[in-house]
Amino acid sequence: MTSSSTRGSVREADVTVVGAGPAGLSIANLLGLRGVSVNLVEALPELINYPRGVGIDDESLRSIQTMGLIQEVLPHTTPSHIMHLVNGRGRVMAAIAPAIDEFGWSRRNAFVQPAVDRVLLEGLGRFPHVTVHFGHEAEQIDDHGDHVDLHARVGDEVVTFRSRYLVGADGGRSFTRKHMGVAFDGQSPSTRWIVIDMENDPLGLPNVWVGGDPKRPYVSLALPHGLRRFEFMLFDKEPDELADDDAFIAGLLSAHMPDPAKASIIRRRVYTHHSRIASSFRAGRCFIAGDAAHLMPVWQGQGWNSGMRDSTNLAWKLSAVVLGEADDALLDTYTVERQPHAKAMIGISVAFGRFVRPTNRLVALLRDGAARLLTVVPSVKQYFVQMKYKPMPRYTRGVVVDPISATPGEACATIDGRGLLTSYRHFRDTPSPVGTQFIQPRVRTVDGAEHRLDDVIGYRWAVLAWGSNPIAHLDEEQRAMLERLDAAVVWLRPTTQLVDDAPGAQVLGDVDGRIKKWFDVRPTAALILRPDRFIAAAGPVQDVGRMLEAAVAAGHLRVIASAPAEKVG
Repeated sequence: MTSSSTRGSVREADVTVVGAGPAGLSIANLLGLRGVSVNLVEALPELINYPRGVGIDDESLRSIQTMGLIQEVLPHTTPSHIMHLVNGRGRVMAAIAPAIDEFGWSRRNAFVQPAVDRVLLEGLGRFPHVTVHFGHEAEQIDDHGDHVDLHARVGDEVVTFRSRYLVGADGGRSFTRKHMGVAFDGQSPSTRWIVIDMENDPLGLPNVWVGGDPKRPYVSLALPHGLRRFEFMLFDKEPDELADDDAFIAGLLSAHMPDPAKASIIRRRVYTHHSRIASSFRAGRCFIAGDAAHLMPVWQGQGWNSGMRDSTNLAWKLSAVVLGEADDALLDTYTVERQPHAKAMIGISVAFGRFVRPTNRLVALLRDGAARLLTVVPSVKQYFVQMKYKPMPRYTRGVVVDPISATPGEACATIDGRGLLTSYRHFRDTPSPVGTQFIQPRVRTVDGAEHRLDDVIGYRWAVLAWGSNPIAHLDEEQRAMLERLDAAVVWLRPTTQLVDDAPGAQVLGDVDGRIKKWFDVRPTAALILRPDRFIAAAGPVQDVGRMLEAAVAAGHLRVIASAPAEKVG
């Protein structure tokens, strides 16, 4: 899978990905699934082999499921990872233990990043059209307008990687971002933390303990495979070199484990928390994803997951353009959709850090009192326990459709009854589901087998409906459009009605009632789902044809007539 190079050689592919971190590996897998050729270029000689990210969420696991690698990844995770927030006296102020699994997986999971990254790398071996080039350091990018060249050095040689598009997933110091010339706004505060990873977990306790101790804030975190991470805040007067001081490390650990001298430490390192975001994720034929596009404090474990969201959003759009299924304008929606949510995740991570790290005893005392008062109110307590404070992606612009006027590119925040049937008017104040991610319940096929919904739909567009066959509401031209789009067409029903009597659609049964419950409280019975499982359009089943046409327009899709793929060079 790794290839050597010769002086002056040119390697061509549809897409060049710079950086074999989680974002780069993910986008290469998703592009590979669609048959898009990829050169993945990495400066290091191999994957980084020490723990970095420690939390993986349900959205990321859903993306890995799409890649077809979920069974290989799960053994490196701990589901239902609870976070306990404790004060300086060790008293629990709040516990974050979401029981939600609306997307098919536990919302909070611990994981071992090197092991998961290896699975993603090995997954690329399935695709003969995806090649990984380790030990190739990017030196120059030339965007020629109709293609882009990356010049990378390997020893004394320079190899040119030529492609239609280039994605920089090359970390916080991104060479690609610097070439693009986009701003990287935000701040890098002076707050530093020393991270200590060890094997043969000396405590064995599950979950995460975040200590808001004014004497020294800390984190104690259990990881799969018997690993444990400790994090301690460094004060301004304490130099980074203390990470190499055995006595200092033993002093930090002494209050948290029986015998620090017996700890089997893998590594210790000082990190500075950053809060930055690029002004644009695209410039010409170049894109950035993951840490190259945004950096955030580690508190909510969303750095790794935000990179996965970037890759999931960009991959289906890039593949559609490369394969001639959509116009290049589709790629402009990447920044439009991803940047606001990444910014929101930075905001919540910064706010969480401010809650944990006060070292002024009076401020910490006031925080503790406020935390106790808030958790007295059941609804407020559940807001934190179920992690409802986490900003969920909701696209209001991009590949989304106004559910009233079917206007491409914009989603309404509410339904006001115009253009809807009388029976829908009681949903006047209900938010539209357009721009949100659809749930992933278990469904039953007519042969009695049970599956997760995404596994039945596949990595493609889909039309879902409750109540009647969506095909029956399409004219001949709209049906042809669906066929050219290769979209899945699904009629969702209670399992009591699981009969194969829907020509042109697949009948799926609602195993545990979650699908009906979802439709119970929303003014829509038909959905147009994008390949990344976000709802592009929604409305009454009778309107499904109009919704489809609007979604096609919003996605700049070429399904009216076939269009040849653009050539490289």
